[in-house]
Amino acid sequence: MTSKTAVVSIVGARPQFVKLAPVARALEQVGSFAHRVIHTGQHYDDKMSAVFFDELELPRPDIDLEVGSGSHGVQTGAMLARLEEALESNRPDLVLVYGDTNSTLAATLAATKIHVPVAHIEAGLRSFNRTMPEEINRLVADHCGDRLYAPTPTAMMNLANENLADRAMQSGDVMRDAVLHNRHLAREKSRALETLKLKPGQYGLLTIHRPINTTAENLQKILGVLESQAAAMLPLIFPVHPRTRRLVNELGFDKSSALRVIEPVSYLDMLQLLEGAAIAVTDSGGVQKEAAFLSTPCMTLREETEWTETIDMGVNWIVGQDTAAISKTFAEILDLQVVFDDAVAKELDRHYGRGNSADLIASDLVSWCAPQRHFALDINEMRASV
Repeated sequence: MTSKTAVVSIVGARPQFVKLAPVARALEQVGSFAHRVIHTGQHYDDKMSAVFFDELELPRPDIDLEVGSGSHGVQTGAMLARLEEALESNRPDLVLVYGDTNSTLAATLAATKIHVPVAHIEAGLRSFNRTMPEEINRLVADHCGDRLYAPTPTAMMNLANENLADRAMQSGDVMRDAVLHNRHLAREKSRALETLKLKPGQYGLLTIHRPINTTAENLQKILGVLESQAAAMLPLIFPVHPRTRRLVNELGFDKSSALRVIEPVSYLDMLQLLEGAAIAVTDSGGVQKEAAFLSTPCMTLREETEWTETIDMGVNWIVGQDTAAISKTFAEILDLQVVFDDAVAKELDRHYGRGNSADLIASDLVSWCAPQRHFALDINEMRASV
């Protein structure tokens, strides 16, 4: 009897837990994989980690490396050392990495160095801004990866431009799978609107966490103009990333009535808050997409986006840190009353898939893994005979 293909997913941050959920379900349904999960501990706070495993009905990680926070070099180095040991001890046939975090970078390097094949889910995204740590992480994962799953036609084109098309396929976006699977659950189970005494369409949702926006100077400018607009038009609910909370308090915005600063929220609460919002204001890549999937217009506090399709569809606006653009665009989006019609829905399906991306990935892995696994077995047999 043929043993199952041993697959290890390596995750560490909340967007990766969301992406892992549909993939884990799909691998289980296929039945030919023995799937294990390693949590690096990049996000270790219960509100950023444990609650996601509970809500997404994910099994607890088989291994938790408990790396914790630190500078990019310190954190990535600690992950790399611990991941190498874990992979050597539990040598899998394949490592799955997700997105563009430091956990993705460390996992790719650790697996590649010991010759374990790597598949990258959410491959081919490019901001073309190498000052972003995420851009470096993506490039390493794609150029070291053995199988690349591009979420959009644009991502597939980027991989082709880097001569990586022969190891890639357009799979669709597993985050769309997650949103479509969980939005009804969020409507049933989340009590975020009741708890915060909110009504749909009468508030906005704000998230900020990227380093460029969380310097004292830039955060002061951004929150200052947003507070002014929120006071005039509608309040902004602001779940604050732990890394940003201290600075928000120091700047005095935790006392604002127009910016309602709250603790990080669970995934289902985030879906309910995002679906009910009149506008999303964010620097997160994931929130940009989730907003589009939930028919919420979005203003992005960055100079570029990997998700250019949302711009072309007219549901996402790029403003960077320009306070005049932030003020003007915020008001215009609320005045526009953006319509998410059938044309937008068709474009979302065309670019991001219909919610079956994880199934497509699992099916592809069945055929792709077989020759890779036989090659690994042959190599191990040769080593044993020497």
